[in-house]
Amino acid sequence: MNIELRPADGQLAPTLAATAHVVAELVHACHEKSIDQGLAALAIPGLDRETLEPILTYCAELRCEADNATCPGCKRRTEAQGITTVDEFIARHHEIIVGDGKVRLVGQGEGTLHTPALSALEKTWSGQNYWFWARRVLRKLRHGVRRAHIQGSAVAPAGETPAIILVEPQLADNIGMVARAMANFGIDELRLVAPRDGWPNDKARIAASGANYVIDDAQAYATFADSIADLNWVAATTARQRDLRKPVLTPEETIAEIKKRTARGERCGILFGRERNGLETDEIANADAIVMIPVNSRFASLNLAQATLLLGYEWMRNSEEASLGRVTTYEQPLQSGLYLNQDRPATKAEMNALFAHLEAELERLGFFNPPHKRPTVVRNIRTMLGRMQATEQEVRTLRGIVATLAQGKGHGRKSPL
Repeated sequence: MNIELRPADGQLAPTLAATAHVVAELVHACHEKSIDQGLAALAIPGLDRETLEPILTYCAELRCEADNATCPGCKRRTEAQGITTVDEFIARHHEIIVGDGKVRLVGQGEGTLHTPALSALEKTWSGQNYWFWARRVLRKLRHGVRRAHIQGSAVAPAGETPAIILVEPQLADNIGMVARAMANFGIDELRLVAPRDGWPNDKARIAASGANYVIDDAQAYATFADSIADLNWVAATTARQRDLRKPVLTPEETIAEIKKRTARGERCGILFGRERNGLETDEIANADAIVMIPVNSRFASLNLAQATLLLGYEWMRNSEEASLGRVTTYEQPLQSGLYLNQDRPATKAEMNALFAHLEAELERLGFFNPPHKRPTVVRNIRTMLGRMQATEQEVRTLRGIVATLAQGKGHGRKSPL
C-alpha cells in the first residue's frame, strides 16, 4: 500500500493511500496489542502482514524526514516545530481541556486538545517515539515474538496448585510479569477476567520472559462469576480494610489453608484486582477469605507481580520442589548453610597443627611478653580462630601465611637469625 503526504493539523503527514489513517495510527495499533489484533482493529481493506511491512519500514527508518512530513502526536513533530517545553506546547493551542472541562488551559494558537489530567499532559505533551515502536513491531513481524521458542511445563498436575485470577488487568506487561512470578514458584494456572487489551497478547508473552507455558495455558473469562465457578475456595487480596465479616489471613496462613484444602481434593484460587483500584467490595464478598500482606502502612500498594510473588514464595516454601537458586547440568541443588562445594571442614588435628605452628612462630619472635600472660593469650587466639569454622583448604592457606610472615618467600626469604 502506498503512502501519500497530506495535510494534518496544519502540517504534512504520511498517510495511507485512499484512507484517512496516518502511519502513526498503524504503528500504535500494532504496538499496543499484537500485530494481528492491531490489523483487525484497524480493519483497513488491503492491509495485512505483507503490506504492513513497508509501512513500518518507512516509519522505522525515519524516511518521513526526507519527505519533510510528521505524524500528529509524534515526538518528531514537536521537535520540528521547535517546541521544547510544556508551556510552549500549551501556547501553540487555542485551548486544552482537562478532564471534564472544569480546568481549561488557554493558549495563543489554534485547535483544541483534550487530556484526562494535567499529569498525563506533562508526560505526553512532547509526543511518542513512533519510529522506535515501529522498529519493535517490525522485529516481531519478521522474526516472531522473542523467547517464543522457549518451552516449559507445569510442575504439578492440573488442580494441584491454586489458580491465580487477575480481574480486569489493564496492562499486558503486568500479565506477563505475573506469569513469570508464577513460574518462579511452581504455580501454573492463570485466569484472566476481561483483560483490557484482549487475549492472547504478544506483549504479555514478551514480559513473561520465558514462562510461556503459563501464558499459553492461561484462560480468559468474560465475567468474574465464570472465572471462579468451578472453585471450592477463593481468597481475595486487598490492601484496604473492608467492612465484611470474613477471615483475614496473612500470605502464610492463606497458603496453609489452600494446601490443606487441595490435599482434600478441593480447587482453590487467589484473586488479584485491577492495577488502578484493586478488587471491588462486591467481588471480595464472593471470596471465602481476605488476604492482607504485611506492608508499610503508609505505602501499602503492591503491583500485581509483586503480590503474586509473595504468595508464590509462601506456596513454594518448604515444598519438595523448592530449590535454592537454579539447578542445571553444572549446578546441583543447594541446602541453606555454609557452602563447601568440594571442600570439607578442617579436623581438630588440622586446627591443632595450625595453632602449634602459629604459637611456635609467635614464641620465636617474642610475641608472648610478658611470659606469664602466655596461657591467656594462647586461649584467646585459639578461641578466635576456632570461631571461623575453617575448612581444610583455609587451614592450609593460614599456615602458608604464617610461614611467609615468619620466614619470607622466594627472594623475600629472611636470613637465619
